[in-house]
Formats: sequence, C-alpha cells, structure tokens
Amino acid sequence: VQLQASGGGLVQAGESLRLTCKAIGINFKIYDVGWYHQAPGKERESVATISSGGAINYADSVKDRFTISRDNARRTVYLQMNSLKPEDTGLYYCKVGPNNWGRGTLVTVSS
Repeated sequence: VQLQASGGGLVQAGESLRLTCKAIGINFKIYDVGWYHQAPGKERESVATISSGGAINYADSVKDRFTISRDNARRTVYLQMNSLKPEDTGLYYCKVGPNNWGRGTLVTVSS
C-alpha cells in the first residue's frame, strides 16, 4: 500500500492550499479516510475525516475553513484549506483505513 500525499507549501495567512492523497494498492472505497495535522512539537491530531459512506467530521479549529472530499474512482482524498492561519502550520498526513499512513506534506503559513 502506498499513499502519495502532495500539495503542501509556504503561504501567507488568509491564503489557500489543496492537499491531495492518492492511494495505491488498496481497495480505497471501502475505507474511512482522513487528514491529520502535526504542529511543531505537538502530537498528531485529526483534522477531517470522511467515512466510506460519506459521513464527514471536522476538528472545531478548521470548521468552515477546510473541506475534505474523496474520489473513489481516483482513489484520492482531498483537503481544501482556505483562510489559512499560522497555527495551521505543520505536517499533514493522510490516512486510509485503520493503519495506512502517507508521508506528511508540510504546510507553512506565515503571518
């Protein structure tokens, strides 16, 4: 199983980024998927998840700013991040199913 995450970068506060995570070698559509954020010096936390049935949950800190979506045909999960804040800085990891993690993609938001 491979999870290829991309889309991170350096942006200014208020700008947007779109993260993409493509899954290879896994029956993507049957699994819950999600994005997790690890800020510098902190533990990894859930940002947004979307179940195999389409149920979505967001962390309170990103509600109304981030949107998670999935394309089962492309085996891909997306995270649209708008109105970025400096506290959104960190590594973002995608997860497919209970145990499959992608490499982190770095998001840096300058004030």
